[in-house]
Amino acid sequence: MEWRDQGILLSARRHGESSSIIEMFTPTQGRHVGVVRGGTSRKIAPILQPGAQLDVMWRARLEEHIGSFTVEPVRSRAAVAMADRMTLAGLNTVTAMLSFCLPEREPYADLYERTVTLLDMLEQQEVWPLAYLHWELRLLEDMGFALDLERCAVTGATQELRYVSPKSGRAVSVKGAGEWADRLLPLPPVLRGMMDADPEQVAQGFITTGYFLDHHLAKGLGNNPLPEARVRYVEAFNRQR
Repeated sequence: MEWRDQGILLSARRHGESSSIIEMFTPTQGRHVGVVRGGTSRKIAPILQPGAQLDVMWRARLEEHIGSFTVEPVRSRAAVAMADRMTLAGLNTVTAMLSFCLPEREPYADLYERTVTLLDMLEQQEVWPLAYLHWELRLLEDMGFALDLERCAVTGATQELRYVSPKSGRAVSVKGAGEWADRLLPLPPVLRGMMDADPEQVAQGFITTGYFLDHHLAKGLGNNPLPEARVRYVEAFNRQR
């Protein structure tokens, strides 16, 4: 069994004396794990940095085996990420979230393309947090937890939508919220597609996406906590805004 594709390196860890186990995300094979022989060598180790774009060949005797990768560099993002604390935190968040969320060996071609676009924007830190927030919203949708933010779940109205129900993931208007407003999540305009938002709106958006990532998606994945990388990124964003 073998296949070849280009993908994003999500993680790499030492395996034995000289090999590495890597986790790739490719458009046709999804999240895929394999061994890189000599992965700790001076030649290969610098290539195996999270976020790197790699051309990979996977081989195994049987499809269910872990198999082995051969890798060729396409594009490194290490220099860009290391140049700025928030940039590095953002890259680590994306790779950690994909590793956490994606089922193994299931393709998500659209998510892959959106992720490449997001990572290619890493240097644009003035807009990157907003782009990442929209990416999280679509990630929820791809994982089966889409939010319905177009009309009020209580009144059916499409105006003055200010809240999100933590149970249903549906929008709620000011009138529909009534005395329950303090029990609902914020719905800043940025979550409904606005591409121009101040940091306060983005921070509110992270509260809402974070709730559904934690209480719905993570619960469906064995009740494991969200990756620390995501927690640290949001905390760092809140400190600097």
